[in-house]
This record gives sequence, C-alpha cells and structure tokens, in this order.
Amino acid sequence: MRMTHIAEKMAGTFDALKGAEGYTSSMQAPRITKVVVSSGVGNAHDPKKREVIKDRLARITGQAPAPRPARKSIATFKIRQGDTAGYQVTLRGERMRSFLDKLIHIVLPRVRDFRGLKISAIDEMGNITIGLREHTVFPETADEEQRDIFGLSVTIATTARSKEEAERFLRYIGLPLRES
Repeated sequence: MRMTHIAEKMAGTFDALKGAEGYTSSMQAPRITKVVVSSGVGNAHDPKKREVIKDRLARITGQAPAPRPARKSIATFKIRQGDTAGYQVTLRGERMRSFLDKLIHIVLPRVRDFRGLKISAIDEMGNITIGLREHTVFPETADEEQRDIFGLSVTIATTARSKEEAERFLRYIGLPLRES
C-alpha cells in the first residue's frame, strides 16, 4: 500500500525536528493521535435533514457518525435532554491519515478566500480546531444540490507538549498556517 503524504511526513518528524526541539528519542517527537469531525444539527427538527447531515458526514469521512445527545434541555431552542444535537466521527490510523491528506491538499485550497489557518486556533495542549462553514468544499459532496448546506469542525489532536511545539509540527506536516 502506498504511503500518504501525511504518513511520510509523520515518519520523518523525529529526524526533521530533533535539532530544533532537542529530542533524544523518536518517541519524544509529536504525533497525531486522532482527528474528530463533528457537526451540529442546529434547528433541524426535521428527521430528513438530520439524515442528510448524517449521510454526508459518513461520505466525507468514510465512517459512520455517532449521534451526540443534548446534555440538557433548552426551551428556547426546543431541545430536550437526550435529543440528538449533532453527529461526530473519530478517525484514527489509515483513515485519519488519508482524511488529513485530503483536507490539506484538496479541501483547504477550495475554501473561499482562504489565506491560511490562524495560529490562535492551536490550543495550549497542542491541538487545533478548524471550522468549515460549508461542507461542500469536500469533493464527495460538491456535486450535490446546494439546498442543505451545513458547517462542520475538524479537531486534530496531537501529542505535542506546548503550543509552539505543535505549531512547528503542524507546519512540518504541511498544514497551511498563517505567519504570526
């Protein structure tokens, strides 16, 4: 099986960053542990709209999404505790690497007015969350009707120990980050 671009980069992380970070072992180099793709259903009380969101998330990720229940009732939004508030997919292994490859090389360049991801999107524990306003930037859904457009978020969890280490690692694997 052919290695993806991300897999090749992650394999060479130790050699590339050992001078800058002072790593003595390859186990000290940061890695991506998982990618979480999630989308809320908003005010989609119609079961057909929820099914559309679930189906398109499955197409985008290649994995069935899990429903996320509402934690508490909110009368203003007509949500009851336990109702489905959104869907979430956790990707690991080969699916994670191929999804990241697609995200970096196909999806992000297709985002309108994209100038790079903000460095402030990286949290203090080394994870980054990317919000996409339209799911239609993914090639699996681009040819569908433009009626039911929803946004989604992609969280990339890393083993980096600080924000700065995560920034260097994410730049190295090819994530388009803006200059500070």
